[in-house]
Amino acid sequence: MEVCWMRRRATTVSPRPARLPIGWTRALVLLLLLGGVVLLVSSDEFQAALAWGLAKAEPVIVKHPVRGALLFLVISALSAMLAFFSSAVLVPVAIQAWGKLGCVFLLWLGWILGGACAYGIARFGGRPVVRRLTSSKGLARYEERISRRTPFGLVLLFQLAVPSEIPGYVLGLARYGLRKYLVILALAELPYAVGTAYLGESLLEQRTFLLLGLGALAIFFSAWALHVLRKRLGP
Repeated sequence: MEVCWMRRRATTVSPRPARLPIGWTRALVLLLLLGGVVLLVSSDEFQAALAWGLAKAEPVIVKHPVRGALLFLVISALSAMLAFFSSAVLVPVAIQAWGKLGCVFLLWLGWILGGACAYGIARFGGRPVVRRLTSSKGLARYEERISRRTPFGLVLLFQLAVPSEIPGYVLGLARYGLRKYLVILALAELPYAVGTAYLGESLLEQRTFLLLGLGALAIFFSAWALHVLRKRLGP
């Protein structure tokens, strides 16, 4: 009798409320942060600070255009290899110096070089070196599911969905084909380079609604890609 009562009781327990997947939860957090950033950049104080920084950087770049472009290229490459490094803060400077198309090209090329370097470090340096450069948790999550035989489309989705410093290391450790990886890298990084340049331009021109819309679009696209990737890779 006691066992039957316990079973009946178990069937009447109300189910827990469904939780959002981790990717969509992160997207909501990023949207809140985006709103705060938009409020910040639309303030007069921020615009004054931005104008001051651009005024200081412009004569240096005009005097050393080749060195400036190479420096921006190197910083972009490092941002594709290291989680704590970012070239985003220099995008307005790059747009003012080389135009939107020039900025897109330098970002795109820099991210490709960074991804290729990450791949080479992982392939020839091995796991001990990689663990010093990127998140061990993120590395372990995908290293078990991505191999040299993973289909092209799934690797492309992987490159689109996760932070840019992870795929190069994972695919290098997996000894994925270098030529295929470079094609995937170029395809995946191009839309992000274009979007980043448009974000920088909207910041310079104080087009708040465009900045908010592009930022939200990038966040939702990244969350969708991560959601699909996790469904494809399984638990």
